[in-house]
Amino acid sequence: MTKTSHRIIDGHNDAAQYLYVPDKLPGYNFTADNADAAVDLPKLREGNVQAGFFAIFNPPMRSEVISDIATYRALGFRLPPLPSLPHARAQQQAIEGMVELLRLEKNPDANVSIIRSLIDLIRCLNSDETGIIVHLEGAEAVDAKLNALEVFYQSGLRSLGITWSRPNIFGHGVPFKFPSSPDTGPGLTELGQKLVRKCNEMGIMLDLAHLNQKGFWEVATITEAPLVSTHTAVHALCESSRNLTDAQIDAVGSSQGLIGVTFYVGDLREDGEDNPDTPISRIVDHIEYVANRIGIDHVALGSDFDGAMMPKDLNKASMLPGLISELETRGFSKEDIEKICHKNWIRVLYHTWKE
Repeated sequence: MTKTSHRIIDGHNDAAQYLYVPDKLPGYNFTADNADAAVDLPKLREGNVQAGFFAIFNPPMRSEVISDIATYRALGFRLPPLPSLPHARAQQQAIEGMVELLRLEKNPDANVSIIRSLIDLIRCLNSDETGIIVHLEGAEAVDAKLNALEVFYQSGLRSLGITWSRPNIFGHGVPFKFPSSPDTGPGLTELGQKLVRKCNEMGIMLDLAHLNQKGFWEVATITEAPLVSTHTAVHALCESSRNLTDAQIDAVGSSQGLIGVTFYVGDLREDGEDNPDTPISRIVDHIEYVANRIGIDHVALGSDFDGAMMPKDLNKASMLPGLISELETRGFSKEDIEKICHKNWIRVLYHTWKE
């Protein structure tokens, strides 16, 4: 497939886990082409992904994981609620993840840079350097006094998801349910409200992708920054609890925020199935819905590579030119696609980061 000329910032991937989670993908080498990984340096370059949000994520205990679609279907597409993680375990794992990304930055074969400012990001977009935006997916590693947040920031953290799909001391993550409203329980705690204000003060982007509906609206009331959901989709097209309702989508637009449309098939399909035969056009359906509802300036890409089931025709970062071709086929202009691929991320980060 011909390499696209459009420079891409991807709103979310989970490839960093291969660096710090034992046995996740033995033998993974970021600088080489790994057959079983969606993201590595050769694939990013082939797909023209010049920067991306790399998630540091605390996976659930092995006993809590549903690993096959048959079991998930038998449960009615509703995973049992996941318990909170012990803070010490979460923090240790987050530190290990950040250390591995810092080591990757020092690897001369990788030619990657941890993005700490808008200047860094623009430099990567205009060079052959790959930019890593460090994202913490769920704030379990942050202590109640928020001291760890300061340390993580100095290590390069620039994006934070208040919750993953489980509760923590800051709020309640939306569980995995289909069909379901995202209105699934309590929202932010008092500490969560404090965390929102502190992230605003420090210039850390808040990601609402796994936060439930009540938490979303509480953030919308408190935050001074644009609302961002890095990897989600449209509830009107797929009734997953993880997806945004029309009212939430409108709020993102009103805040001058951004929705990164996920490639995860279970949040794209009308039937909620984890089916890799889902066509790429279904991603464009969700992009088009958001663009038509709140404007082209408020939609971007948020793949969830290496974290969820992808369409078989877009299960690696190197295959992104196929999505660009589909956008062109659907009538998106060159300027529109530039906004979706990277310009909208730059605008939102300009109004969020302090550096």
